[in-house]
Amino acid sequence: MSFIPGQPVTAVVERIEIQKLRHGDNLILGFSIGGGIDQDPGQNPFSEDKTDKGIYVTKVTPEGPAEGAGLVMGDKIMQVNGWDMTMVTHDQARKRLTKKNEEVVRLLVTRKSLEDAVRQSMMH
Repeated sequence: MSFIPGQPVTAVVERIEIQKLRHGDNLILGFSIGGGIDQDPGQNPFSEDKTDKGIYVTKVTPEGPAEGAGLVMGDKIMQVNGWDMTMVTHDQARKRLTKKNEEVVRLLVTRKSLEDAVRQSMMH
């Protein structure tokens, strides 16, 4: 996804709702994240341009709540329960996702394959 400062970002988004799994005192989502405005974007294997400081899904637990909801490795998380996730630190993102009083996490994600599919359909 190319990003030009000052221009609107066009992204194909998908809504994903994850019901957290209760495991003792913990609520489990079943995925890990990477990225954030405080991290080195050059280390992110999922960002196309190495300046993207977004939050990305780096791991999805097989048969976990996130996998069941349709989240895939490489998804970029744009929102969590209405909170913008495009300019947050790694720790802020983790805290938004793991709030104790939230049994359900509603994500807005963008995915490279979604964008490619839309681009393909527009060419035909």
